[in-house]
Amino acid sequence: MELRPNCECCGKDLPPHATDANICTYECTFCDACVTDRLGGVCPNCGGNLERRPIRTALQLARHPASTERVVRAQCP
Repeated sequence: MELRPNCECCGKDLPPHATDANICTYECTFCDACVTDRLGGVCPNCGGNLERRPIRTALQLARHPASTERVVRAQCP
């Protein structure tokens, strides 16, 4: 899992320990506010549902670091 560093809709930072990060099956990443207020719980990229992203422990992060590549959609509903 990549653990992308930001919301693809609003750009909000979502570090690996963020409790308000949501992902779809393709790991598209969005914050709680965008999922609720703009996306209706549906990924705008694949049409799948969005679920809470799991938290990776410090030991796991040391072995498998989070991604630093930011992804932002050109348009978000």
